Amino acid sequence: MSEAGEFGDHRGHLWGVAYRILGTVSEADDAVQEAWLRWRGVDREDVDDARAYLTTIVSRVCYDMLSSARSARESYIGEWLPEPVVQEPGPEERATMDESVGLALLAVMERLSPAERTSLVLHDVFALTFEEIAEIVGRTPGAVRQLASKARRRVQEYAPRRTLDRSVQVKVVEAFATAATTGDLPALVSVLDPDVVWRADGGGVVTAALVPVRGAGRVAALVLGMVERWFDGMSAEFREVNGAPGVVIRNAAGAVDSVLGFTVSDGRVTEVDVIRNPDKLRHL
Repeated sequence: MSEAGEFGDHRGHLWGVAYRILGTVSEADDAVQEAWLRWRGVDREDVDDARAYLTTIVSRVCYDMLSSARSARESYIGEWLPEPVVQEPGPEERATMDESVGLALLAVMERLSPAERTSLVLHDVFALTFEEIAEIVGRTPGAVRQLASKARRRVQEYAPRRTLDRSVQVKVVEAFATAATTGDLPALVSVLDPDVVWRADGGGVVTAALVPVRGAGRVAALVLGMVERWFDGMSAEFREVNGAPGVVIRNAAGAVDSVLGFTVSDGRVTEVDVIRNPDKLRHL
């Protein structure tokens, strides 16, 4: 098999690794491209397992990229949210969408250090051994075990509770959209958890709440206010956002204005993540 064909067989897997570690589509694309360039210089006779070898390559690239990006994310204006993965119709998928790529969970993982995040993703999601991860992050296997354990505790502490029943998720998101677009305040409040959290990422480029908005009443008022200010020709459509039901809002020209991801638990919306930063929507 040619080097391009062999790499292509694993491209989707590598992109999934990169996206979970980095949290951005553009950086994941760059990491996979860098892995390809490095793969072209490898003597394939020295490689027993191409998938494992490529996973190590892309993980090292991602770890270096995440370490470099840390300071920029810490000085980011407002809330930093991941770049959303909005699935298109058809059989092609850029990565297997599962619970590990939920927007809310990826946002929680921003609390972790690059070494913690890389160790947790590679061990808990992709089942790499601590010995394998140690070579990637430059630590001992024992240190990697501690990093993953600490990261796991932090994620469990802050990760949102979530209903896994897809039919329930769809029903709740549809109820949210109907109440919002019809201006039904009581219905909107009823579909929101009393402690719902609204996070918006405008990157300082477009209007967005700089801090999370909490509480059903405040979030409902915010949503209805946004809908009232919609320009003529704006539209909303249901789409898959990071493996869960979401909403994509387009302007009159058809360009994506916002992407909304929802976390649902006990029949209500508990978290809404809104990506508005144009730089994070270009890939859509």
